[in-house]
Amino acid sequence: MSSFAELARDFLGEEYADAPVMASHLGLTEYDERLDDLSAAAFEARHRKSLVWLARFRGLAEADLGADERIDRDLAVSTLQGRAIMADWEMWRRQPDTYLNPGLSGVFTLFLHRLRPEAELVRAAAARLRAVPRAIADGERNLAADLTPRVYVERALGQARAAARYARELVPAEVADPRLRAEIAEAGAVAAAAFERFAAFLDGLRARARGTWVIGEARYSRLLREKELLPLDTGGLQARGRREYARLAEELREYARKIAGTDDWPRVLAELNRDHPPTPETMREAYDEWTERARRFLRERGLVSFPAGEECVVRPSPPFQRPVLAVASYQRPPAFSTSLRGHFFVPFPPDGASAEEVQKRLENNSHASIPTTSVHEAYPGHHWHLVTAKANPSGLRRTFSTSYFTEGWALYAEQMMREQGFFEDPRHEMSQCEAMLFRAARIVVDTSLHTGAMTFDDAVAFMTAKANLPEPTARAEVARYCSWPTQASAYLTGCLEILALRERYFARGGHSDTAALRAFHDTLAGSGALPIALAERALALGEEA
Repeated sequence: MSSFAELARDFLGEEYADAPVMASHLGLTEYDERLDDLSAAAFEARHRKSLVWLARFRGLAEADLGADERIDRDLAVSTLQGRAIMADWEMWRRQPDTYLNPGLSGVFTLFLHRLRPEAELVRAAAARLRAVPRAIADGERNLAADLTPRVYVERALGQARAAARYARELVPAEVADPRLRAEIAEAGAVAAAAFERFAAFLDGLRARARGTWVIGEARYSRLLREKELLPLDTGGLQARGRREYARLAEELREYARKIAGTDDWPRVLAELNRDHPPTPETMREAYDEWTERARRFLRERGLVSFPAGEECVVRPSPPFQRPVLAVASYQRPPAFSTSLRGHFFVPFPPDGASAEEVQKRLENNSHASIPTTSVHEAYPGHHWHLVTAKANPSGLRRTFSTSYFTEGWALYAEQMMREQGFFEDPRHEMSQCEAMLFRAARIVVDTSLHTGAMTFDDAVAFMTAKANLPEPTARAEVARYCSWPTQASAYLTGCLEILALRERYFARGGHSDTAALRAFHDTLAGSGALPIALAERALALGEEA
């Protein structure tokens, strides 16, 4: 083992020990019984350790590293630098989700992937459920009303209430053996009581919360340049978003003329939205059908290579996710497991949603838009990318990723499938173009929210008027952007960077036929989910090989 490999191994071992829920997501089952330490002391200790690791990786001599090791070193540095940039922002004192998500996703993932026998899963899940009161108590101590934005509290409140039902009722239903079911039900009741207590705490915090989500232009620009390694600052990114919005709006006008003989593309899209599956389950069935169609298209055209045994299942979204996420999502197979089964989650309405809310959720998943979303989440979007990336031998690349690649790749997948003729119906093409415009609108809103140029209500109005979203969906979207600075800008930014990277790749090779396109896809996706500048270096190494 090289000295760099030893350093990376030690670093990752410390990361997994500090974040056992993440380790479980990655398939490292030896961490399954533990829940993350969410105390103030633990957050402060992790920050100090991150700074030490950042200095150690930066101090490595270039001459001592191979080409792949240099990429891995720079991935570690960019990840740790991102943490350093956000450290004094102390998100753990602002974000209630910090204290809900480990106990929820940490249990959900165990039963989703089922990497261990049921008795061991129950033991691990019960241990995590019994640790939830400690995590909730940490949240009650750590959250500061003068730092926490009210929108964070309101977003978490719905999730906390859904979490209580999940722990009390739905987790035991995952277990077949009656004795084991009783054991997990007892632990679930402990967790449910803690989630209910947290909901009551958040209800009280809501009136006092007066914090901001505005991280500021300087911090946003540093994240773009030092974490994402992009040649852009906040102003440059927003200008790109506005340019792309104008370009895509003109494309939508052309589709509106073709489909309905009008320039009024928002009206045409609104009409398309009214043609949707009648129920959440028929919506899931439509997604399942289009997921298989996309997979078959890729095989027939030879546009990508498929790992043997890969599988993508289409399921309703987890109940605890429904109050905070109004769009489809994907859960990859654990990176360090042998599993190649991914899960495409369809955005079901929250429990107790009104008939009007259910209707709005269905409208946002129209027959015209379902093909595009299926490509984005499954083939050759997130699922195909991430099962392909599993073969990369680097532990660092299997552990760390950036949305600017993962979401950029998924949006690129939509664009590529449109180029290749997958969307035969002009209504499907128009919906894919709308998906691009939606991501351009996200760039404008995200940069504006986090620099203070837009209020929450301004952003909702923009997404309703400019991105054709129903008002409840727009509110859920903007709440998400407030909670996760720079992520909403990742989709179109990453897509455009990948398109430019493809152009340079074809220019170097001198051809752009199907074989060259497949090689580009296989090599780039197989490099992991790196910042785009590092992905280009990995692509060049792949060409040399």
